[in-house]
Amino acid sequence: MKGTNLGEFEEIVLLTIAALVNDAYSVAICDELEKNTGRSVKLGVVHAVLNRLEEKGLVKSKLGEATSTRGGKRKRFYSVTSSGKAALLKAREVREQLWNRIPDFILKGAS
Repeated sequence: MKGTNLGEFEEIVLLTIAALVNDAYSVAICDELEKNTGRSVKLGVVHAVLNRLEEKGLVKSKLGEATSTRGGKRKRFYSVTSSGKAALLKAREVREQLWNRIPDFILKGAS
């Protein structure tokens, strides 16, 4: 397993997989990312991140059943592993610790 440090986009993809539960395949992940971040996401970039997350042991994938709507092609579904869950919890903990250290006056009036 490679290092488990998460980049920002890796973290967002991992969170999206967790949120989609049993419906996390590449196109659905792209759609959710665009909906939740408001930015355009290229499928090739998501595939690269999914491969990287799988190499790190943070997600696992399996092929679904072939469907006629996809011309008999099977979707690859992703799920968060226990290592992925631990990485997400650690990232959340670090962010919360940093947010909690920021004095209120620093962010007042920011827009």
